[in-house]
Amino acid sequence: MPAKIRLQRFGKKGKPYFHIVVADVRSPRDGKNIERLGFYNPNTDPATIELDVDGAVKWLSHGAQPTDTARAILSYKGVLYKNHLLKGVNKGAFSEEEAEKRFEAWLAEKQEKIENKKKNISEKISKEASDRLQAEQEKNKARAETLAAAAAPEVTEDSPAIEGTPEDQSAEAATEEAPKAEAADVKEEVPKAEAKEEAPKAEEAKEEPKAEAKEEAPKAEEAKEEPKAEAKEEAPKAEEAKEEPKAEAKEEAPKAEEAKEEPKAEAKEEAPKAEEAKEEPKAEAQEEAPKAEEAKEEPKAEAKEDKDKK
Repeated sequence: MPAKIRLQRFGKKGKPYFHIVVADVRSPRDGKNIERLGFYNPNTDPATIELDVDGAVKWLSHGAQPTDTARAILSYKGVLYKNHLLKGVNKGAFSEEEAEKRFEAWLAEKQEKIENKKKNISEKISKEASDRLQAEQEKNKARAETLAAAAAPEVTEDSPAIEGTPEDQSAEAATEEAPKAEAADVKEEVPKAEAKEEAPKAEEAKEEPKAEAKEEAPKAEEAKEEPKAEAKEEAPKAEEAKEEPKAEAKEEAPKAEEAKEEPKAEAKEEAPKAEEAKEEPKAEAQEEAPKAEEAKEEPKAEAKEDKDKK
């Protein structure tokens, strides 16, 4: 009956683990097996392998054929090397003790390589974690410094210098003694922050011409409306200017009529005055007539008296 050394799958989807078994060639993969030789878990780094080396060598000597994956596992654990040494012992090339000695030396060397690999993997993981933590701390420090610089008031030449406390001085000394690498990271972070700050400024600078253009548009409309309004204001003024000569002409017409009526009224007033002037000489003549008669009568009366006296 031919036998094979192969893997029997277990575990859930995406995370399998395998049993290393000796099974009949005609049995299915996860079917009945003859003997279980070990365990293989590929989910760890490095992979976890537990194997019965002597049992695997026995089945190889009996003619069991491993699959490709099973052969790689057997080579990794030294099963194929031990089987090779046992063939040399059977041929009389060296003793069994020498074979065991050589196998132990190979196994120690292989185990040292495995331990070094595990150590390197653990160091790599710890280093990556520490580098990630340090980078995060440096970013937080740079961010805090940029925020403090933005929030701090600007110091002018006229403003008095403020002396720091001993704690501030010690903090400044600690910051000055920081590594140059941190300073370089801070310098790299500051341009990024400045670039972020300049981006909204550039957007504001783009928006300002738009706002100015919007402001100038209503101004231009107002400037267009002003000539229209002035034209409208000048139109009623021209109409008023046209109406003013008419009103003045209307006002001058009654004045001319009054001027014409005034000479008539004056002529009428002068007519009675002329009549009065004419009547006055007549009245004076009438008054003078009796006076002349009296003057004529007085000499007559005087002549009569003279005659009487005589």
